[in-house]
This record gives sequence, C-alpha cells and structure tokens, in this order.
Amino acid sequence: MRIELTVQRDCETAGLPTDAEFQAWVDIALTDRAQPASLGLRIVDEAESGALNQRYRQRAGPTNVLSFAADVPEPMARELLAAGVAVPLGDLVLCAPVIRREAEAQGKGEQAHWAHLTVHGVLHLLGFDHQSQAEAAQMESRETELLARLGIADPYAPR
Repeated sequence: MRIELTVQRDCETAGLPTDAEFQAWVDIALTDRAQPASLGLRIVDEAESGALNQRYRQRAGPTNVLSFAADVPEPMARELLAAGVAVPLGDLVLCAPVIRREAEAQGKGEQAHWAHLTVHGVLHLLGFDHQSQAEAAQMESRETELLARLGIADPYAPR
C-alpha cells in the first residue's frame, strides 16, 4: 500500500523528526489499510495551533495535535482509486513547542512522543475517537499496539 505524505514545517525546525520518521509513523498507523492514501502533516508554533484550535474546536490555546479528516464521498474515492490516485485522508497539525513540553513534563523521550501523537492523529483520521471511555480504551489499545511495533513503550503506562 502506498502512503503519500507531505510534511510542512512552519516553525523552528531544529530537533524535529525527519520526513522519513514521520513516514514510518504514518505507515505503521495505516498498516491495515489496503488502498493508497495521502495525507498532509504540518508542524506549527503555538500561535498557529492556538488559532486553529479556537477556530475549529472552540478551545483556547494551542494543543499537541489536530486532525482534519478529508470528506471524500465514496463514489469519488472509487474513481480516484480506479485512476491510480491516492485517496486523501486529511491533514494533521502538530505543535512543536507543546509536544516538546509535554514530553519533558511526562518524562518521555521526545521522539517517542512525536511518534505517539502522529499515530494518534492518523487514528483520528481513520475514525477513532476518545469521547467515551469505551472509545478511549479502544483507541489507546490500538495506539499501544502500533507503537510497540516501533519499539516504543506504552504511552499510557504510569511513569
């Protein structure tokens, strides 16, 4: 299966994961997907994250990851696939300063936290959510399973 990933960096880039790392994390999150897909990933500062969070979630302040699922009608998705074009899944917006602070505060490796939030965001694009306890348990279980394949410890385990 082919995953077309576009990475944009619109903030300080020192120490950020590489495109290859993001690709590996996206690929693992989409392991079970048989059809070609595309998605965009944008790394931003707190001002942009805060503005997007306010506009689309009506929540003040920046957040670690935002997921914007593409709304591709099934007939169009079939046409794209028939033409050999990857179906857009959507876009992820990751806030570098928030992710760095969280990793430090939680005593996690920064790369592991980037991987976790990338996988988390992709799962949102696939329809996973954590609004209820049952949904959260299912999503967290899937995240833990996928991250283990990358050699990353359970992000929800007590530290």
